[in-house]
Amino acid sequence: MAEDPVNVNEYQELARQVLPKMYYDFYAGGAEDQYTLKENVEAFHKITFRPRILIDVSKISLSTTILGYNVSAPIMFAPTAMHKLAHPEGEVATARAAAACNVIMILSYSSMCTVEEVASSCHAIRFFQIYVYKRRDITAQMVQRAERSGYKAIVLTVDVPKLGRREADIKNKMIAPPLKNFEGLLSTQAVSDKGSYLEAYADSTLDASLSWKDVRWLRSITKLPILIKGVLTHEDAIKAVEAGVAGIVVSNHGGRQLDYAPAGISVLEEVVHAVKGKVPVFVDGGVRRGTDVFKALALGAQAVLIGRPVVYGLAAKGEAGVRRVTEMLKDELELTMALSGCPTIKDITRGHVITDRERLHSSL
Repeated sequence: MAEDPVNVNEYQELARQVLPKMYYDFYAGGAEDQYTLKENVEAFHKITFRPRILIDVSKISLSTTILGYNVSAPIMFAPTAMHKLAHPEGEVATARAAAACNVIMILSYSSMCTVEEVASSCHAIRFFQIYVYKRRDITAQMVQRAERSGYKAIVLTVDVPKLGRREADIKNKMIAPPLKNFEGLLSTQAVSDKGSYLEAYADSTLDASLSWKDVRWLRSITKLPILIKGVLTHEDAIKAVEAGVAGIVVSNHGGRQLDYAPAGISVLEEVVHAVKGKVPVFVDGGVRRGTDVFKALALGAQAVLIGRPVVYGLAAKGEAGVRRVTEMLKDELELTMALSGCPTIKDITRGHVITDRERLHSSL
């Protein structure tokens, strides 16, 4: 592709061209039949707009607040693993792009740059994502390091009691490089004769006994607000609020865990209605356009998380690529707001979109 990309999807093609197949498949792939991976994108296509006209949209503001922090747009960088596989500067380049765009970055537990390196690289607003390991002391140490390094929230991912079956990684015998964050804490090498070394590593470290009591444990060891990531039902949304979390991320892990789980956007309203405004709700999975961001906001999300687009931008053009991907989404969101009659984020309402289910109901 000789021309510069004009949308996020074209960055994916650039990333495919420059990355080794093993790494591209790792970033792009999903679980088993990849139904949920595809549905994450397709579900957005089933939502259409109800634009309002003759409203003054000569000035559009995308700015909003997330957990009290002022940001330029309702977009956050989702926690995605091992950015140095995409670019030599890794998560440091991603953080600098977040700072330049004034959006929040959630650093992955599986970052290839340390918590401290990312913190010292720029002044981005940073959250830190964690898993709970069998060895609770390791999780506790990571939380404490994030707190000392100025991270503003903890994002607890709860949908990985075991790693999903990612068949491309198995075929490629995907190898997980050592993670600097865990040097001296545990071995980051795992041996498997069945395919994916990532799966063997996850089986040896992740705690399948993780339960709601561990959310309370996590709250007891940190003063930082805790967001819970991986909620897909109203039942679990209610339990999350009862457990004292500061926010909920509706997520199916980018289609990488349980195949045939619903797309996040399709169950977003269910979660929003369950929490009744007690905590903010965010959503990830399949966001590729500014129109997708608008749809998520109309259905009750306070912001969206973008994962693969960040990695694709990083692989294609480093920090500049991540910045460009973010600006593309912001520009498209701004245009969507103007054409829908919404001068500010607060003007985006449920009445601005219609879902497939509503269309079907109205036709009966």
